[in-house]
Amino acid sequence: MKADNSITGFEEAPPRVSEWRRFRRVFLSRGVVIFGLVVLVVLFFTAIFAAWLAPYDPYQVATGTSLEQPNREHLLGTDILGRDTLSRLIYGSQTALQVGFISVTVAGIFGVGLGLIAGYSGGAINVIIMRTMDALLCFPMLILALVMAAVLGGGIQNVIIALSIATLPGYARVTCGVTLSLRENDYILAQQAAGSSGTRTMLRHILPNAFPPLIVLMTMQLGALILAEAGLSFLGLGIEPPGAAWGAMVNDGYGYLIKNPTLSFAPCIAIMLVVFAFNMVGDGLRDALDPKLRGLL
Repeated sequence: MKADNSITGFEEAPPRVSEWRRFRRVFLSRGVVIFGLVVLVVLFFTAIFAAWLAPYDPYQVATGTSLEQPNREHLLGTDILGRDTLSRLIYGSQTALQVGFISVTVAGIFGVGLGLIAGYSGGAINVIIMRTMDALLCFPMLILALVMAAVLGGGIQNVIIALSIATLPGYARVTCGVTLSLRENDYILAQQAAGSSGTRTMLRHILPNAFPPLIVLMTMQLGALILAEAGLSFLGLGIEPPGAAWGAMVNDGYGYLIKNPTLSFAPCIAIMLVVFAFNMVGDGLRDALDPKLRGLL
């Protein structure tokens, strides 16, 4: 005979939900997130195997006639110099990912380091670091990157430096906020009482707890950085010619929108899809890593 829990005063504990199953269920619950993942898989595959996928050398001039319309030989036509548009679009994915990931990595390392030091140390160190970050935040990311690129000049290295500096404050502020909320916890105070150094406490106990919001921020920043790099290249301050960059391709085809709109529309669609995909995946990660949902889904 089954016991009546309402009479005994005890309630059965809810079944334990696997963390991985919960994460997978929440993350893949929306179609736009799955679509974003598919787009990113295609992007990475294209960038890795660009040399095999591109039908022509993207830098070779006169592979066809100038401003050739899409046809069997050139699926997206050719630009003003007769270079194959599809090949340049494929190689542009390498530039986008290279700039995005290196910029995120550099900004993340320095931003997280500064945020940990500011949040854990407090006092004057916190004021100096965070007021400097606030000063950088006074400028929109694209405007600050534009100024830095104008000062440093074009080229992929200078673009990465400019975008890293422009996005650094976001990582510092998020890390500092998490550190301030964690440093007063009992297990942190116990580590300090046991004689653990500040560096060990920050790296072993505070940093792992800051990973979920940082992962979401980095994923969303990738799309923003790719868009910013395209904007700089469109303005002539990004990747120098003859490098293949989506923003530069949009600028090259801007004057031929009536005669050959594919020159601008193809890279525009690529930028739109990639930025949308990173934003949707980042949004899915935010929902899946939200601690308020743990054990509920």
